[in-house]
Amino acid sequence: MASVILKKNEEQRLLMGHPWVFSNEIQRFEGVFHNGDIVDVRSFVGDFIGKGFINLHSKIIVRILTLKQEEIDFDFFKKRIQDALDHRIFVGYKNSFRVCFGESDLLPGLIVDKYGDYIAIQTLSYGMDVRKAMIVEILRKIFSPRGIYERNDVPVRKKEGLEIRKGFVGEPFDPVVKIEENGVLMWIDLENGQKTGYFLDQQDNREAIKHYVKDMKVLDCFSHTGGFALHASKYGAREVIAVDISEQAIQNIEANIALNGFTGIKVVKADVFDYLRNENESKTTYDVVIMDPPAFTKSKETVEAAFRGYKEINMSAIKIIRPGGYLITFSCSQHMSPALFLQMLTQSSIDAKRVLQMVEFRTQSKDHPALLSTDESLYLKCVIARVL
Repeated sequence: MASVILKKNEEQRLLMGHPWVFSNEIQRFEGVFHNGDIVDVRSFVGDFIGKGFINLHSKIIVRILTLKQEEIDFDFFKKRIQDALDHRIFVGYKNSFRVCFGESDLLPGLIVDKYGDYIAIQTLSYGMDVRKAMIVEILRKIFSPRGIYERNDVPVRKKEGLEIRKGFVGEPFDPVVKIEENGVLMWIDLENGQKTGYFLDQQDNREAIKHYVKDMKVLDCFSHTGGFALHASKYGAREVIAVDISEQAIQNIEANIALNGFTGIKVVKADVFDYLRNENESKTTYDVVIMDPPAFTKSKETVEAAFRGYKEINMSAIKIIRPGGYLITFSCSQHMSPALFLQMLTQSSIDAKRVLQMVEFRTQSKDHPALLSTDESLYLKCVIARVL
């Protein structure tokens, strides 16, 4: 087996559990290999560190699979996927959830989402992509799904030297499927929906709002498919307003409202920034405002501009919440660190001349675990704050 020899002292981060070897950390290569092969990673003095996928197309030259001297074969991947599934079942997931979360499940580049009887898959690393047929065989053995859809239409694949593509794996089926989440029914579009069809990473947070919305007037900003709005209605909100700028989002929200037979949800097509400004000008108030925007930054270079954007919408939201009401706010950008997110909220409350009392700090749902050694895997932040 070919080997990657590290520079002096570059193994420490790997031994602590970080799953990536970068190009500037490598001293030399030994042996013959092709992109996607499994190679040994060794220290400067030749000590075994681990095994992983190699890919010279990427700045991440090796993605670590294991720190053990073990065989990487069909049974290895089947056990890893089964272990990931067992965790999800143990913590209570049943109908729809993320089965595999890439590096966080020690399966670098593999995303597997379960939507009822259907599976969506992404192979985002070169090594995982060349093993896609094997991964699909394993998924069929474990789940016997009614259909599998490939959502390899994400730009990160280009950094791996992979083509962008999506489509059915095997027999075609209607890609718009119905799922149940916390007792709420949702139409999910595996072909054109966000991520692999839906934001499964908010499943636990959508359930958590039940403690704050009963008998309340709730504003759901950046509503998308209406997940939070629908949950607010299910959990007893007396009035819900769902706002999104996308016409497709408005249609999705209305379809999901009809699917559940909910009443009391008003759907508004508007730019959230403009909507909040207008509500402030008209002195309209809400009991609860839910703020779940798209990522305002996807790079370190744009964090400052993103900070200003997050601050503006949160300040505007805080101003229209009645005393004693709640702000439920999110950031899904990994570059917006928890500390920076809290700093932004503090500044927002100061500028709004209100006091925030943090009730909960939450992250992504339990089916999206984060490696403590890898900052990149902890990306979703949620603060539930009482506005005084």
